[in-house]
Amino acid sequence: DDMRSIVPDGRIFTDPLRTLAYGTDASLYRLVPKIVVKVHDEAEMIKLIRVARKNKTPITFRAGGTSLSGQAVTDSILLKLGHTWRYRKIEDEGKVVTVEPGWIMGQVNRMLAPYGRKLGPDPASIESCWVGGVVANNASGMCCGVEQNTYNTIKDLRIVFYDGTILDTADAASWQSFQKTHKHIVDGIVGISQRIKADKELTALIKKKFSIKCTTGYSINALVDFEDPLEIIKHLMVGSEGTLGFVSRATYNTVEDYKDKASAFIVFATVDDAANATALLRDAKCA
Repeated sequence: DDMRSIVPDGRIFTDPLRTLAYGTDASLYRLVPKIVVKVHDEAEMIKLIRVARKNKTPITFRAGGTSLSGQAVTDSILLKLGHTWRYRKIEDEGKVVTVEPGWIMGQVNRMLAPYGRKLGPDPASIESCWVGGVVANNASGMCCGVEQNTYNTIKDLRIVFYDGTILDTADAASWQSFQKTHKHIVDGIVGISQRIKADKELTALIKKKFSIKCTTGYSINALVDFEDPLEIIKHLMVGSEGTLGFVSRATYNTVEDYKDKASAFIVFATVDDAANATALLRDAKCA
């Protein structure tokens, strides 16, 4: 009843067929949600998050559903983004782009193509995955590695937290307000960051682990990469799979889309030869 006061019946699904259909993503996992809700905008999302908190009910966000590890399935309530999340803004001759989570990555890249720019991440599902999932999973790809993934190319985020509070990291007033209303979160993050940085061995281990491509777990490298708590919060959100909050808007620093590109298929005689060649390509900034 609480949900029906927010979203029309036509966008709330409890029937066996559609809940079963939304019970899987591109992974091998299946969890059949009790309720599927198609959410059309941020205002609805805020109200739904507050209702879920009031009822102590777990929620999972779903964008394109292309995740390979079951991030978009649940046996509780599934909040499915509709195709209405379509805000976009291109700035600085394509060097910066702001989009809502409903855009497909390939669509954003085609918007940026006239400027010779593109998004850094290049997942294999680029023509079907949505920006929301790319941020939530810190998606990367075959070419971008760790240098041009979402973590390293994100500029700003608009975040809806567990209590419906919005933090817009691009808005100084929003950050100032958040520091007052959620001081315990800011102080807690600063404290954790300081304790980790005081442990040189742990700091070195975190930096080493996150220099390698990995999308498992939280982006705890943010706790050693940044001093500013705003930057720590922003980068902790990347790859958090919706567990720390909902990202309703993302601003990326784009990367150059080179006009001249080539690929090659090379067969090596041994694994050692292939590994040595890869090391050389990495040193030459080609891999």
